[in-house]
Amino acid sequence: MVPERTVFTRRSILERLRRTVADGRPILGAGASVGLVAKCAEAGGADLLIVYSTGRSRIMGLPTTPLGDSNALTLAMYPEIDNVVDDTPIVGGAEAIDPTYRRLPRLVRAFRETGYDGIINFPTIGNNPTRSGMREDVGLGFSREVELVRVARAEDYLTMAYVHDVDQARAMAAAGVDIQVPHVGWTAGGMAGATSSYLPHEMAAARVQEMIEATLRENPECICLAHGGPFAAPEDTRYLYEHTDARGFVGASSIERIPIERAVTEAVRAFKAERLRSGP
Repeated sequence: MVPERTVFTRRSILERLRRTVADGRPILGAGASVGLVAKCAEAGGADLLIVYSTGRSRIMGLPTTPLGDSNALTLAMYPEIDNVVDDTPIVGGAEAIDPTYRRLPRLVRAFRETGYDGIINFPTIGNNPTRSGMREDVGLGFSREVELVRVARAEDYLTMAYVHDVDQARAMAAAGVDIQVPHVGWTAGGMAGATSSYLPHEMAAARVQEMIEATLRENPECICLAHGGPFAAPEDTRYLYEHTDARGFVGASSIERIPIERAVTEAVRAFKAERLRSGP
């Protein structure tokens, strides 16, 4: 009989992550929008599985794109992931600026009662500061994502946050976010990744470090990871760890798009490279 999935609390997750860092190993948050990816990511040793509504666009062969009602999609994705995962925390992408969840405790409750072990602010308006500034006028800017983290922390629920600049990093750290993820742009590479808009490694690492330092000045207990831009493969994260204080990496396209593109393409080419036996 298959046992139930491990029950996690915020405390147990953070203790596990800190042990990983103490052992000198990086934390890996793996984007997993379908059961097969989640199952393989767990088998490979992922520390966190992160479920994004936008992951569905990646699995469809498209550039990362918000599709439909994000919160409803992410909540509906949980049973598929939970069905094949045994001992890895599952974090859900919660869209705080969804006005149909005017009362943020209801949004936190929806994710918690569905079974998610924590939340991350994605989709986020933080990567569009102009729109965020305009939407602040009606209470639906980045400050609402900060408030989501504050509400979740008050309920002792695990929180992660993408931040795109130093001010966002300070705000999320002050709200008590458990795991901060400096985001340096759309992931490069593969068939549907950024081709020219991403920063070089040196600039991206400098931005990550600025956000980490701002975070730790505000909240020294926060665990800081990184995501995006030129950091798309394991060798890229080697550069990240050598030049920043990041304690790990969150991969979305890097886990559930680019490896699939490469593996399927190579498998098909290999099958096609075989020759038929010559005539009868």
